[in-house]
Amino acid sequence: MKESVIYQDIFQEGEQRAFQVAFERGFERGFQRGFERGFQKGQANIIVLVITHCLGIISEEIEAKIRSLSTSQLNELAIAQLSFTSLEDLINWLNESEN
Repeated sequence: MKESVIYQDIFQEGEQRAFQVAFERGFERGFQRGFERGFQKGQANIIVLVITHCLGIISEEIEAKIRSLSTSQLNELAIAQLSFTSLEDLINWLNESEN
């Protein structure tokens, strides 16, 4: 049985609308994730820069640990680093944050 032209038009319009909604939601989610990742990377860059300036060159392993922290952990580290007097303080903080 063949559907009417009106039915076909309505069905096609519904498909297009569903695709548009799905696309917009996907775009919003992707944009949000990209923004969050970019923000986290920028935050980690600044923290590494400040720590390097205050405590000296850090190993790649320590830098990788810093860069793997979540945004909330980076916020905590940003405050904690103000009281660091040695590289050991940073290492201790990172070890505690893993637990």
